[in-house]
Amino acid sequence: MGSSQGSTLTESPTAATTAANVKDVHLVGWVPVFVRELIAGGVAGACSKTAVAPLERVKILLQTRSEGFQTLGIFQTMKKMKKHDGVLGFYKGNGASVLRIVPYAALHFMAYEQYRCWILNNCPSLGTGSFIDLLAGSAAGGTAVLCTYPLDLARTKLAYQVAGVETRSQIHINSSSSRMAYTGISDVFKIVYMEGGIRSLYRGIGPTLIGILPYAGLKFYIYEELKAHVPEKHQDSIALRLSCGALAGLFGQTLTYPLDVVRRQMQVQSQLVSAQHSDVCLRSTMQGLTTIIQNQGWKQLFAGLSLNYLKVSDISHW
Repeated sequence: MGSSQGSTLTESPTAATTAANVKDVHLVGWVPVFVRELIAGGVAGACSKTAVAPLERVKILLQTRSEGFQTLGIFQTMKKMKKHDGVLGFYKGNGASVLRIVPYAALHFMAYEQYRCWILNNCPSLGTGSFIDLLAGSAAGGTAVLCTYPLDLARTKLAYQVAGVETRSQIHINSSSSRMAYTGISDVFKIVYMEGGIRSLYRGIGPTLIGILPYAGLKFYIYEELKAHVPEKHQDSIALRLSCGALAGLFGQTLTYPLDVVRRQMQVQSQLVSAQHSDVCLRSTMQGLTTIIQNQGWKQLFAGLSLNYLKVSDISHW
């Protein structure tokens, strides 16, 4: 009798816990797999973006030759940035980057399936091989970029500003008042829209879209080449596949990096107020490339590239 009661008492919490776990499993089961993957990917992506945010901000300052940082290296830039903006300054603009992750991933996933089906149904002569995946992936990437680009613009504009340095980088809201350019994401949207409407929210979209196909193609090609040189017995290794993917992404980024520099400079064009930039207007990708080479030197097209090699965990380039 006593033994039976003791058994019951010790088993009840376990039974209750098991029942609760089963209930949780059933609740999770109601959530579509895609939604679960999207949430998990969003959380992982947010952690990844936040982890590399200081490097990303330094890279943006180097790419755009922010006033007072034109001649500084990586460590000097970080030191000066901390002096003016404090530790939190390393994460300026990261909120917009994190907000962009989930909608970008969702749009990329859904658009990819739609584009792939459309190509297979309307262009059967192309077959069903990896080339179709490349086309569909590039088109899906372009669609996701178009829909989320204003957040990328906001991220760059906020990251470009350094307190106490850009004293001349002001926007005149009217003839009698002026203020520091942007105080947050919504402020960026409001002021940029006032500058030139919806079109201003997409300043720099050209080099971004131009870079998607070659970036995706190069990454895909290099990944397959690297994987082909891996011994057959190791080709199923997850670690090796991740390594090949990371290396392919970095090679792809290196070759298309100048387009990223043009994009960043076009995004902050209204804020480039130093003497060497005040009369320069980047209107197209090719003109931007040639103008940067003529005025800043060809090395500027690769400014901050070394930081990409440090943040291997975040290879979502476009």
